[in-house]
Amino acid sequence: MNTENSPEIKKFIREYRELFWYTPEAEKVNICDELLVETILNYGDMKAVRKLLAIMGHADAAAVFFSAKGRKVYNYYPEIYNFFTLYFNNHVQRNPE
Repeated sequence: MNTENSPEIKKFIREYRELFWYTPEAEKVNICDELLVETILNYGDMKAVRKLLAIMGHADAAAVFFSAKGRKVYNYYPEIYNFFTLYFNNHVQRNPE
């Protein structure tokens, strides 16, 4: 879990702060990668998703996405989880677990 995000991530979060409405304003810029990826993939538009992938990189975003286990998988909408599972499996080379 991040304790402090990079300036680029902080700027990105500020740009899309309305998607993190449930997070106290003072804590938004340092949210963890899990929450960042989950929120943007679930609620962001394609511009936000593309920007997130450009900042984080496909491999890091995929690692965060695939790290969701158990209950956390259910935080993603089923169609979002299915789409990004297919997308990342097609675009990111991963080591089998």
